[in-house]
Amino acid sequence: MLEDKDSSGKPEPLNVSREATKTFPGVKTAKTPWREMGLKDQEYELIVEKLGREPNYTELGMFAVLWSEHCAYKHSKALLKTLPTSGPRVLVGPGENAGVVDIGDGLAVAFKIESHNHPCAVEPYQGAATGIGGIVRDILAMGARPVCLLDSLRFGPLSHPRSRFLFSGVVSGISGYGNCLGIPTVGGEVFFAEPYKNNPLCNVLCAGILRHEDLHKGQASGPGNIVMIVGHSTGRDGIHGCTFASEELGEDAESRRPNVQVGDPFMEKLLIEACLEMMATGAVVGVQDMGAAGITSSCAETAARAGTGLSIEINKVPMREKGMTPYEVMLSESQERMLLIVKPEKVETVESIARKWGLNVAPIGVVTGSGLLEVFDNGEKVASVPVKLLTEGPVYDPPAEEPAYIRENAHFSPESIPVPETSWFNEILLELLASPNIASKEPVYRQYDYMVRTDTVEGPGRGAAVIRVKGTRKALVFSTDCNGRIVYLDPRAGAMWAVAEAARNVAVTGAQPLAITNCLNFGNPEKPDIFWQFKEAVEGMGEACRVLETPVTGGNVSFYNETEGEPVYPTPVIGMLGLIEDVEKRVTPGFKLKGDKIALLGRVWGDGRSLCGSEYLERIHGVVAGSPRQPDLGLEKALIKTLVEAAGERLLRSAQDLSEGGLGVALAESCILACPGARGAKVNLQGVCPAGYRLDAVLFGECNSAVVVSFSPDKEEALRDVCAKNGVPFSVIGEVDGDVFTVEAGAGTTVIKVTSADMTGAWANGISRSLI
Repeated sequence: MLEDKDSSGKPEPLNVSREATKTFPGVKTAKTPWREMGLKDQEYELIVEKLGREPNYTELGMFAVLWSEHCAYKHSKALLKTLPTSGPRVLVGPGENAGVVDIGDGLAVAFKIESHNHPCAVEPYQGAATGIGGIVRDILAMGARPVCLLDSLRFGPLSHPRSRFLFSGVVSGISGYGNCLGIPTVGGEVFFAEPYKNNPLCNVLCAGILRHEDLHKGQASGPGNIVMIVGHSTGRDGIHGCTFASEELGEDAESRRPNVQVGDPFMEKLLIEACLEMMATGAVVGVQDMGAAGITSSCAETAARAGTGLSIEINKVPMREKGMTPYEVMLSESQERMLLIVKPEKVETVESIARKWGLNVAPIGVVTGSGLLEVFDNGEKVASVPVKLLTEGPVYDPPAEEPAYIRENAHFSPESIPVPETSWFNEILLELLASPNIASKEPVYRQYDYMVRTDTVEGPGRGAAVIRVKGTRKALVFSTDCNGRIVYLDPRAGAMWAVAEAARNVAVTGAQPLAITNCLNFGNPEKPDIFWQFKEAVEGMGEACRVLETPVTGGNVSFYNETEGEPVYPTPVIGMLGLIEDVEKRVTPGFKLKGDKIALLGRVWGDGRSLCGSEYLERIHGVVAGSPRQPDLGLEKALIKTLVEAAGERLLRSAQDLSEGGLGVALAESCILACPGARGAKVNLQGVCPAGYRLDAVLFGECNSAVVVSFSPDKEEALRDVCAKNGVPFSVIGEVDGDVFTVEAGAGTTVIKVTSADMTGAWANGISRSLI
């Protein structure tokens, strides 16, 4: 008989139920069950030491899921604490279900990005679908109505059959679940590269709007309050989903499909409406999504935040399968469920609302002052664990070692890449526009409902997403950004560029960047070279966020994105939130009027180093190498300030930031997205070519802090003054034309001359042709 202690400190028998000897599903031996659950030997020893006894099987499962990398952040917690997380607009930072940012007039935005990478690798449709469902519930748990979704996706090259299968399944899962919810999918990004062939990345951002007084938190405060579960019934799906997401994938990856949850979007829609109504009554003291680790995590985390304990009776949990054991109930990751902490006198109110919406609802326990998570099965105690011990797993500081390829890249000379003949530049531009990483993502977003709810001002395919805030003149602007190829070559610089580009993407609309959420996708952190990548990226991200004054409000770390030792590119995705005070003053991409002037704000380096990690270098020359430069964060900050001021003074007709494909692609996209009659441009690069420039680097180099803008000729002086005031280089490089894009490198030297029809054809059909 194992022992526990009651509040008096006296030993109390803890009945070891049938769970103590139950074998883990699919495991032939139970001699070391903690290993099969993902715990290391030293972690099990620590549990025994801290608990003062050996845990029973149910308790061991609870520790295994909450001490998994997915839940405990064992290898990342120490570094994440170095990030800037506070600011004048931050109402809620990391540690809650989502970050919350003040947008004025008593309104706030809850937003967060999370990953569902491992599930998508083995069951792409349900993996993506339940990724949508989980992040929506995180926003709901803050008391906000979810208003939009963005998806940041990574796949292997579409020439691989498996990449095409994963691509199709993930996109279908996003549309199949998201479209049913009535929440528009308004933006995101898709990137294709060899390292994602076996490990796709599916990162989902959700945002919601709330009034300050409607803010809720995931806290089980108030001993005597009732613990309730509402939503879907509990089944055996997704058990140990979070431990599955905390290990590398191997040859047996397909056998892990039972670890992937199954979603029901119609149930989620009912849950959203019911929970918002419940919270509006004042009945709900605390609320938590049941995501990874299910009832175990939601109970333990809410109690830990409040410094309380919980006592629950699992026999009261609505179940859809017979004979479920305490272990299975506590670890199930069945979807569309929420944990509520409810005032005793309001239980009937909550039950009535749930029945009205056709949802399962049940009081399953009570908040206590014990600091323990106690689990009963028909009155028999089957688990009793200190909440603090469950939620404060070990924190590791693994060794970090610079990878050998970084040192090898230091010897790469961009000058070894020949500058193409002038006659080749037309073909190069069209080839880049057809690259799936640059080409139109319309084959993806045409499957999404991005106009539902009528709040979408700018949807996918036109830069950052713009969402109207009903009842005001405000608009929210969102962008997700990261170039994993750049991060791979220099993790610190790459993460800085991810923050800078996300901020610039938001600023070109006229929005002021406010804050970020992040999703940090890396390989196995127990390998010194991978942890070095992670450490460098986090430090670079922190530096950029401090300078640009965009605090980190939360996010997600996804490690072990490897298959048989082959990791993904290090991919720290940045989700940026911006605010436009007057949506009518927003700036959009695409030239507007023939005769308007075109200018470059910022700097194009035009040297060999700007080719390092570029789409041009890989697509045209088959090379991924070099050492990308770090951004000039002072210039980035000044450029953001200039864009926001210029938009506020209505000086700009269009704006397009430079990213993949550089200046040449930014100009071409401005023609492609232009209004009829303004789908061409006459450009002369003489004023922006630095000494010793390479023409291919000027046109197609990346890692530039720059934006292409168009404006009425009578606005030139005012725009030049704004740039001068903020210290931003300003160069008029041409004018908008009717239907042909022409670029001259100097007097009479034409290097590009293509029609808008040819550019649009290459850009619009890039992904479709890759799927043939």
